Amino acid sequence: MSEKTASSGGAVDPVWDSVRAAALAEAAREPALRGFLEAAVLDRPSLESACGYVIAEKLATRHVPAAALLEVFDAACSDAPEIGIAARADLEAVVDRDPASTGLHGPLLFGKGFHALQTHRVAHWLWSRERRLLAQHLQSRSSEVFGVDIHPAARIGRGIFIDHATSVVIGETSVVEDAVSLLHEVTLGGTGKQVGDRHPKIRRGVLICAGAKVLGNVEVGEGAKVGAGSVVLEAVPPHCTVAGVPAAVVGHPRVEQPALEMDQRLTSD
Repeated sequence: MSEKTASSGGAVDPVWDSVRAAALAEAAREPALRGFLEAAVLDRPSLESACGYVIAEKLATRHVPAAALLEVFDAACSDAPEIGIAARADLEAVVDRDPASTGLHGPLLFGKGFHALQTHRVAHWLWSRERRLLAQHLQSRSSEVFGVDIHPAARIGRGIFIDHATSVVIGETSVVEDAVSLLHEVTLGGTGKQVGDRHPKIRRGVLICAGAKVLGNVEVGEGAKVGAGSVVLEAVPPHCTVAGVPAAVVGHPRVEQPALEMDQRLTSD
């Protein structure tokens, strides 16, 4: 087992230190996972490297092996440190908002919502550097493996939580600001064959509940809540709760950022 420095470059990194400590404990507790935990965490120099390794192993194919994908992830994280910063915020968001979470190591190793987000961050880096075919390859593999389809051009902030994640779709010109929570089967989509800016803009602290669809170039204002199964076709004012088909205002969240509370009840407003 490697005894490499817990924090990348010797810098203070409490997220990475916590992940390593948990992996050490789990390796001792569960011998069947020792080899995996060593390869994925304990032999890695940083959280970025661990993320890259775990995701590359899951997305690898015969013609695009894990080693090649890990090189791409490493290059992206080295060139754009904000990717690693966002990954830490995303991990902390899972622990803060998911009562089923038992630590930072869980979503790093097994969380497909977290994996899809980090894959998107690298795909977005590739897209912005005109390496678009490889970006689309990552999008395609992420959709196949994690069940989450995020266009590489979409702009996504930090501290994002995609709970359960299955069947989440985020279109090309979508914007998702910081501290947003999405549940499974959420769609941020278009409404037809329009070109240009045609997808939703989700502002900070928004909670979009299971199965909701937000369609077109509409804004969901800061601190809003979208009820499960709703279809949003028009702008949602900040700090409002909307529900229904089509969605209409039914109340107001009691907190500034409902994404942080994950309270999906309409009666709490």
